[in-house]
Amino acid sequence: MDYAKVILKQGKERSLQRMHPWIFSGAIYGVSREINDGEIIQVTSNSGEVLATGFYSDKGSIVVRVIQFGSEDLATNFWKDKLFSAWNLRTQILDFEQTNAFRVIHGEGDNVPGLIIDFYNNNWIIQAHTSGVYYQLREIADAIKANFPDNCETIYCKSRTTLPNTGTDFHLYGENNETVAKENGISYAVNWVEGQKTGFFLDQRDNRQLLKEFSKGKKVLNTFCYTGGFSVYAMDGGAELVTSVDISQKAVDLAAKNMDLNFPGSNHNAVAADVFDFMKENKAFYDLIVLDPPAFAKSIKSKHTATQAYKRLNIAGFKALAPNSVLFTFSCSQVIDDVLFYNTVAAAAIESGRNIRVLHKLSQGPDHPVNIFHPEGSYLKGLVLYVE
Repeated sequence: MDYAKVILKQGKERSLQRMHPWIFSGAIYGVSREINDGEIIQVTSNSGEVLATGFYSDKGSIVVRVIQFGSEDLATNFWKDKLFSAWNLRTQILDFEQTNAFRVIHGEGDNVPGLIIDFYNNNWIIQAHTSGVYYQLREIADAIKANFPDNCETIYCKSRTTLPNTGTDFHLYGENNETVAKENGISYAVNWVEGQKTGFFLDQRDNRQLLKEFSKGKKVLNTFCYTGGFSVYAMDGGAELVTSVDISQKAVDLAAKNMDLNFPGSNHNAVAADVFDFMKENKAFYDLIVLDPPAFAKSIKSKHTATQAYKRLNIAGFKALAPNSVLFTFSCSQVIDDVLFYNTVAAAAIESGRNIRVLHKLSQGPDHPVNIFHPEGSYLKGLVLYVE
């Protein structure tokens, strides 16, 4: 195929030789012809050697996202092969009888930058983060139907928020808007049309399971609860009381619905309130608290403000814990790295005056893999702390 060429400056091919999938604007010498946003192109060295194939972008500093290294053209079964490889990995790390909600494609982690696909009980939810992926949606949907005919009721594109100038939300196949899915045997109502992201936060699966082990007989507070994932696991672990707090009434209602799906009549309080206000005004003490806020830092510019917000939140968490209790604290802000998050929580610990020990360092689940050549894909940080 006669692809347009993006030509690198001399010496700038080294990142591709290290298998990093991003090419920034500063590395580009020129192009062979005019290129449209989202077009599939080939990347060449300054001397003309074809090094990779990827999606071109005229938005932002990342101009090319590589989907294949080397000089070969993309195979006609490219998407079928990518999906099969990703699905094969999930069959090895998940028990499908107990869990039918998981991430199938995790962008760079599955060697397809810009593509997210989540699976909920035979429903496939696609998020395109680049125009290149968005223009391939029909091919991706066809590959899903061809590869998994017995596991495909609906394919839904949810790209309006990830591509605000291009993407829209629509059914590529089927008509379902919601389902009840299972995670480690626990049931959750998932609505991908009305819910945040693709309808549920799948990356915390293993961390929810760990929380369950700490929950027996505890008074548990789950802040920024969204659909109540941690709350239901806490009750499954034998919690005495679970309180779920989120600023969104819709989220709180979903948390209550999911608790009733699994434990009708349980000792669960669902509270619609600003978490910072709730922590300030509430005088109760808890044995186990979850701090799992949305990303406070969306960009480098907001890094300092976000760090201060994480510190204030963790100070509030330490103050609300009874003696000899446990705190699960997280950051999903990509620009807040592991070291900065740890140091921020440590600063909050110093100010709290409590004796605190680290029990676990946490990350995203294995269905959200990190490409070893793309460490930026490790975005979720978490600590489990024992607070005397």
